[in-house]
Order: sequence, then structure tokens, then C-alpha cells
Amino acid sequence: MLRFIKYVITFGIAMGVAIAVAVAYIIYGASKTLPSHESLARYEPPVMTRIHAGNGSLLAEYARERRLFVPYTAIPERLVQAVISAEDKNFFHHPGVDIEALVRAVVVNLQAAANGSRRRFIGASTITQQVAKNFLLTNERTIQRKLNEALIAIRMEGSFSKQQIMEL
Repeated sequence: MLRFIKYVITFGIAMGVAIAVAVAYIIYGASKTLPSHESLARYEPPVMTRIHAGNGSLLAEYARERRLFVPYTAIPERLVQAVISAEDKNFFHHPGVDIEALVRAVVVNLQAAANGSRRRFIGASTITQQVAKNFLLTNERTIQRKLNEALIAIRMEGSFSKQQIMEL
């Protein structure tokens, strides 16, 4: 009996190592093809062209998108808290990926799939992951894109402050 337990433990350890190596290989392969998060540091949003009259009054605005860059210091704290409350309650506490939210989403989605539900899966993207997707990735709904999004988000968190990410 003791010999059987040793075999089971050895097999479990071997499987754990094999899974860890496979995951590391997948992450390594994915990270080689990622777009550069440094491009965000050079990002300049497409802003409007404004034409003013001689007296300073606004005559017209031209743009494809009506964007204005607003530095973090100019964003009202109440708005920051509202965005965080709606999108990513742990924004100031995670390294780009919220593991707790990710585990919760996986469990809920697996339960829904097991029950035959056809509803849309819930997500676990952080604000940082949303920035990575909006600026550097596509909107395709694949596991590969989610992995890329997570890897870029972790890199971004190492390069930018939370305030800079919120500005983006």
C-alpha cells in the first residue's frame, strides 16, 4: 500500500511539472509575438482640429473622433472611483491581472457551460487589460487574445503608473 501511495505522489508531481512546463512554453511562445507596450508611451490620441475666429470664439471642430486628452490630475476623483467601481474594483491592488476575478469567471462560466446555458460568458478583464486590448489588440474572442491581453497588461503595469494607465 505504501508503495502505491509513493507511485501516486510521484505521478502527481510529474504531471504537475509537465503542466507547468507546458504553460511556460505557451506563455513564452505567445510573448514573442506580442505588440510592444512601449508604443503606448508614445501614444498621442487623435484630437480635434479647432478653428477659432480672430476674437477667439470657436468656429468649427473637425475630427473622426471627438476625443480630448485629460491628464489624471484633471479627472474628478468621483469619476475615477465610478469607473473603478464599475470596471475593476481591485484596479489599484493587482499587477494587471485580477486572479480572484479570473478564477471566479472561470468557475461561473464552467458551471454555465455544464448546465447547457447559452448566455454570454462573464469576463474578468481589468482596466489595464482593456487598455491593452483597445490599443494593441483586436476584438476577437479567443483564448489566445485573452492570454496576449494578460501578458501585455502585466508588462504595462511594470512600465506605467496606475494613473498613467487610467489616462490611457
